[in-house]
Amino acid sequence: MPRHIQTTLLDPTPRAPGGFRSLATATHRGSTTLFASAREVRDDWCPERVPYAYGLHGTPTSLELAARVAQLEGAEHCFITPGGQAAIALVYFAFCGAGDHVLVPQSAYGPNNDLARDLLARLGIAVQTYDPMIGAEIATLIRPNTTLIWCESPGSATMEIQDVPAIAEVARAAGVVLALDNTYASGVFFDAYAHGVDVSIQALTKYIGGHSDLLLGSVSTCSDVHYQALGQARSLLGMAVSPDDCSLALRGLQTLWVRLAQLQASTLQVAHWLKARPEVERVLHPALPDCPGHGVWLRDFTGSTSVFSVVFRPTLAGEALLDFIDRLNLFHLGYSWGGVTSLVAPHFNLNRDVRQYGDRLVRFNIGLEHVDDLIADLEHAFSQADNHGDGQ
Repeated sequence: MPRHIQTTLLDPTPRAPGGFRSLATATHRGSTTLFASAREVRDDWCPERVPYAYGLHGTPTSLELAARVAQLEGAEHCFITPGGQAAIALVYFAFCGAGDHVLVPQSAYGPNNDLARDLLARLGIAVQTYDPMIGAEIATLIRPNTTLIWCESPGSATMEIQDVPAIAEVARAAGVVLALDNTYASGVFFDAYAHGVDVSIQALTKYIGGHSDLLLGSVSTCSDVHYQALGQARSLLGMAVSPDDCSLALRGLQTLWVRLAQLQASTLQVAHWLKARPEVERVLHPALPDCPGHGVWLRDFTGSTSVFSVVFRPTLAGEALLDFIDRLNLFHLGYSWGGVTSLVAPHFNLNRDVRQYGDRLVRFNIGLEHVDDLIADLEHAFSQADNHGDGQ
């Protein structure tokens, strides 16, 4: 029966010939996904039960990214979230309820602690911070209502390396879920599941995205029980992700290994150069002995990445240190890290009970610029500090 052109224009039946193959993963967009028959209509987040029920639960692009991140981390399951903070929130909502108790390292990503102090507190979830260097002594902090322990190694800004296997042993004995923010190692330089972690999250915004142009996160696990809890919570929270961002992350995965290799080499060179400067008191880089937990890093990690912090001497602190940062040209001021461009940001007066560096801590992210140019930029800023009397 002939149809009006108005109707024909809306027909979703493909017209292009089949059999197209490409090296690029296709970008599938869609909120409504179609069922083959009325008997198959079912709203279910789980792709093993219903591959495609609604765009909220995933398209072939987002599920491809999830499968590849799971493979990278050695996990059985993975969910993609709208950002790293969303990944953190998903873990809380999957494993915590009113009256529960959570342990979070003081060195954790700032918004993680902000979430704990604000939203989770209002929901009746008690979050207690702990010294990231506590190791197996974390057993003394576990309560009967503890349901979740967070680790982040290295820690945000202060770069402590946690003894994750020791904490994992305690968590397992107590029946507590252990979650790790594994963004620094990007699933490459630290094997979360070989070291006893239950749930691993990443901000794909950083190394896997790799170009400072997308916001995504991931939550992976090897446990079917944890998979179900995470999947239900993600569905109820409506954590949809952009297939276009997922496509960019899939492309980023292809160059992840070579980018990390270059970033590691350049960062170590800059870190060693800074360590030799008279204005520097301490370089907090996991591969250097000054970093808290360096021995654990040698034992558990297979490499280092692009972010580290510097503790300057009191002669270059506060306003003088801010002036030094402003004199840098190749190091741009901005949050995040893991992209191709070098970044710098002051981290003054952090909320820490231990290892508090006041107004002398600066975090660097090394990008893909030539390392000689980065060192020259730092050298120029130091020399100008001397000329202005900042370093006296």
